[in-house]
Amino acid sequence: MADRKQPGNENRLRHSAPYSSKIIKAGALIGDTKTLLSHWDVDASVDENIRRLRLDNVFGKASRSRVEDILAIFRQRYLTKESVTKALVTLVRGKFPAAALGRLLYFHSAHADRLLHDAVTQILFPLHSKGLVDINVPDFQRSLAKWVEEGKTTGHWSEPTITRISQGLLSALRDFGVLRGAVNKKIAPTYFPIESFAYVVFCLKQRQPSGAKLIELPDWKLFLLTKGEVERHLFEAHQSGLLEYHVAGSVTRLTFPAETLEEYADVLTQR
Repeated sequence: MADRKQPGNENRLRHSAPYSSKIIKAGALIGDTKTLLSHWDVDASVDENIRRLRLDNVFGKASRSRVEDILAIFRQRYLTKESVTKALVTLVRGKFPAAALGRLLYFHSAHADRLLHDAVTQILFPLHSKGLVDINVPDFQRSLAKWVEEGKTTGHWSEPTITRISQGLLSALRDFGVLRGAVNKKIAPTYFPIESFAYVVFCLKQRQPSGAKLIELPDWKLFLLTKGEVERHLFEAHQSGLLEYHVAGSVTRLTFPAETLEEYADVLTQR
């Protein structure tokens, strides 16, 4: 136990901690994300695309360091899996509705940033479950400070840093549609277009093939959905012809009219 208190060991533990402060450098960036995807060449590699986007300065940023920051964020959020990148490009080129696309960008961003993910599932979802909508910023900051003390952050964040990260998180969640309000943040009414919901189900089924277990995944807390609400969305998606969902006793069958995520994105854009 004594070794864990040594500075070198503590630094290693911090380095492997799940929460980073990168949200300060990049919030939702929905407009820039659409620009990235609309200029993406699916036949070129990620590195080739990034080099071209950097040279062409498609984002119109004056600061080279700012461009590097957002490209690094985009690589982590949307470019680690070729299937995801191609699916999102298909949706953007297919004129997928902006609000519906925003839900998907939020989903992938939350999975790429554990701090963003847990801020919703561990702080906001319990509030929502109690019927509360107002965000108490000091309470929100205290939750982050607790995570710092528990060693869950990559650095020992100071109070000003916690304030900046809180502001970054709340602003990003507002832009992603989870919250509303310019100054006083509130939990927004749940909005989940059925096409976006079906896309998320397709993604989750690749990880959890059991339809019964998929319904209970904690990922649904990102959208502030209970198990019963997920089931209702599944039946709606079934009725809309986006997927087939059948329950007979203990047997659940969940299938899609496409084999790959890119193919399914094409199905969604044809609606």
